[in-house]
Amino acid sequence: MKILFISLGCDKNTVDSEMMLGILSDHGHTITDSEEDADVAVINTCCFIGDAKRESIDNILQMVELKKSGRLKAVIVTGCLGQRYTEDIHKEIPEVDAILGIGSFDKIADCIDEVTAGKCNEDYSFDSLADINGPVLCGYDRLLTSGGHYAYLKIAEGCNKRCTYCVIPKVRGSYRSVPMEILTDEAAKLAERGVKELILVAQETTLYGVDIYGKKSLHVLLEKLAKIEDIKWIRILYCYPEEIYDELVETIKNEPKVCHYLDIPIQHASDDVLRAMARKTNRAEITERICKLRKTIPDIALRTTFITGFPGEKRSDHLKMLDFVRETGFDRLGVFTYSREEGTIAGESRKQIPEFIKKRRRNAVMKLQQQIAYKKAESMIGEELEVMIEGRLVEDDIYVGRTYKDAPGVDGMIFVESDGELMSGDFVTVRVTGSKGYDLIGEVRG
Repeated sequence: MKILFISLGCDKNTVDSEMMLGILSDHGHTITDSEEDADVAVINTCCFIGDAKRESIDNILQMVELKKSGRLKAVIVTGCLGQRYTEDIHKEIPEVDAILGIGSFDKIADCIDEVTAGKCNEDYSFDSLADINGPVLCGYDRLLTSGGHYAYLKIAEGCNKRCTYCVIPKVRGSYRSVPMEILTDEAAKLAERGVKELILVAQETTLYGVDIYGKKSLHVLLEKLAKIEDIKWIRILYCYPEEIYDELVETIKNEPKVCHYLDIPIQHASDDVLRAMARKTNRAEITERICKLRKTIPDIALRTTFITGFPGEKRSDHLKMLDFVRETGFDRLGVFTYSREEGTIAGESRKQIPEFIKKRRRNAVMKLQQQIAYKKAESMIGEELEVMIEGRLVEDDIYVGRTYKDAPGVDGMIFVESDGELMSGDFVTVRVTGSKGYDLIGEVRG
């Protein structure tokens, strides 16, 4: 069969999609990006926030229309939306042939066989919804969608935090680490295929190992991954500030392959809002942790995310967020407006904030961060940095790359002039000659 595969949502979902693509390829199916050629459409969905739900539903409906027109034989839904809203999807969109939950995507090839053989009907569906707290599906050969020079490595599944705005524990279960030997084996295979940068992801990476080794073990995993010869960079995302520990900081400082970069989702700077969110920290502790990181690793790049318009957020809370952003000077920062999710404590609150206020507060934070980021970019002029080449803009005759300060898809880029030919995945030393907004301009050092 020719499979049209649509992957939505976060980078953890991307890893699941790549494993499904690998399973399908191993079973002889062909992957296509053409709606005209496809026999079956698979949509790996997300339901983390309202916008993600809408995007998932819109894609499902588009594929259903193709099925109605006779151009597709089947439509299969996988991922978080399917896991959470199985009955609703079948009721409202009966043209969907089957649904696989987040712990059942390993059955994707069998599902396609049964659906296309006509075995599924009103009396029988291939739906598979495994226990969300069951073993983490891992270790499958992946069909990379990143271009091949970097790859995400999902080190754990689920979350134990139970923040009042978040549905992840209800959809993906409690925190479960992937055994270290499986991860090192997967990383070695990725390196053999040309991957130079590993990006470690989970709902929370800092707690890696507590469930299977009895203690935080991310620093041990980093040391093992760093021994893989062809891996050049290791980047860590989603470190909750209260869980950052001394051995991890020392490993980031001392292991040359670990990027001096940390993604720390903080979400707010008002203690009142943090308590309402059920976050396990406060502003003073966050500030202390950031100061310690910068003292220990002076060149560390820090990224964070904030939520504006959380239920009950006062103007004074918003001003505290602005003050914190101004004082801290994050290298990278993203802001989301609060999304009201059913089945959450925050979603049931009567203190909901009007949408226009949420957006106005988000825009204010982003405007401030823009000023900070632009100044930081300008301050880097004259520096020499190691850059991973991502591609080439043929029309402008210039290469595009990333520094250690930039994760793919969410951070800035550096536009690189070079007299010689470069390939994606190459590492070169670049002198920064200018900046343009969030991005840098540079030239390969001769």
